[in-house]
Amino acid sequence: MFDTDKLKYDSRGLIPAIVTDAESGKVLMLAYMNRESLEISLREGYTCFWSRSRGELWRKGETSGNRQRIVSVTADCDADALLVSVVKSGPACHTGAVSCFFNGICDSGERPFSVDGLYELLLGRKSERPEGSYTTYLFEKGRDKILKKVGEECTEVIIAGKADDRAEAVYELADLAYHALVLMADMGITPGDVRAELAKRHIIDHKVKQEKMA
Repeated sequence: MFDTDKLKYDSRGLIPAIVTDAESGKVLMLAYMNRESLEISLREGYTCFWSRSRGELWRKGETSGNRQRIVSVTADCDADALLVSVVKSGPACHTGAVSCFFNGICDSGERPFSVDGLYELLLGRKSERPEGSYTTYLFEKGRDKILKKVGEECTEVIIAGKADDRAEAVYELADLAYHALVLMADMGITPGDVRAELAKRHIIDHKVKQEKMA
């Protein structure tokens, strides 16, 4: 592990800390730490920063309840900046926004694909219901139609797998994933909910394996 004594603080004894969401990877905020706040953060497992405006320590969420449980802390190559990955219990920004970074300056419109991004798009289709959208059609037809499509795509995946057709299996799995996300959006289940469930199963599986090995 990196020796924190090798961190490079500025002339005021501060080091920038970029906070990201451990689940989505989204940048939540930029704050500053000094030696004491970093020690508190590492000891308590929740983010603690140094307020440049007030000149004092502040534990994130101490008054708002929007705490940030630390998953990992990483120093950059020059050891003069920190990346803090957290599990958040509320908005990061004092405005109530999830992230402090919401004032767009330049946007090419290009976005790398992500399950979370697709899910947000589906939520938009659910609320806005644009005409001509297949997703709108599914939401308007309702839960039974969505469930029927999930069942159909499961069958298609089985057929492709039985035929040992990799390309077709990939295609049908993508269809199944899409319709499963539509169902999730309809039921208010988030990708984070599913990730959390998988994480619990991973821990249980790990323990079972250890017991078997013993």
